[in-house]
Amino acid sequence: MPTLQIIVGSTRPGRIAKPIADWAFERCTADGRFDVELVDIADYSLPVLDEPHHPVLGRYEQDHTKAWSAKVREADAFVFVTPEYNYGPPVALLNAFDYLAREWTYAPVAFVSYGGIAGGLRSVQVMKQIVTTVRMMPIPDGVVLPLVMQHLASGQFVPPAPAEAAFAPMLTELLRWTTALAPLRAEGPPAPMMPPGPPPGPRP
Repeated sequence: MPTLQIIVGSTRPGRIAKPIADWAFERCTADGRFDVELVDIADYSLPVLDEPHHPVLGRYEQDHTKAWSAKVREADAFVFVTPEYNYGPPVALLNAFDYLAREWTYAPVAFVSYGGIAGGLRSVQVMKQIVTTVRMMPIPDGVVLPLVMQHLASGQFVPPAPAEAAFAPMLTELLRWTTALAPLRAEGPPAPMMPPGPPPGPRP
């Protein structure tokens, strides 16, 4: 059974992302087509990207990067749970994504988004463009939670019926792409294309 990681995409105090991610975890687990794991980027205490080498090289020096890389490598597919900040994704999610490169390659990703009237969709559209740069496949189907504050009761998330119904189609498409991309993911990413270094030999 393929492994699906649900990534909690916000780290701020009082975040709604965690109860929504918990709900997503329960729904994906109940679906039964993936081995599901909840992964909270807050647990990795990632500072603003502090690796000296380009992520595509995988030459990580920081322990937090090595731990984050090892965790992401375990997955076959992803669901990013993301709010929308200023028409875009949260910096915490972007930062965690930018730490790595080859670990994401040839993996499908779906989105559970939340926010105001747009339901976080503008955040998702930005992330879809970004993830393709490392050869991820963003899934068109997703779960959208507009006016999310209306679905909180005493700090608990109460999912609306349309959102519940959106999970099965999203996971169906996610599984199709997980299966289709499995050979490429097993083969590994292509060799990194980096700018050439200085010519060999002594310098004048």
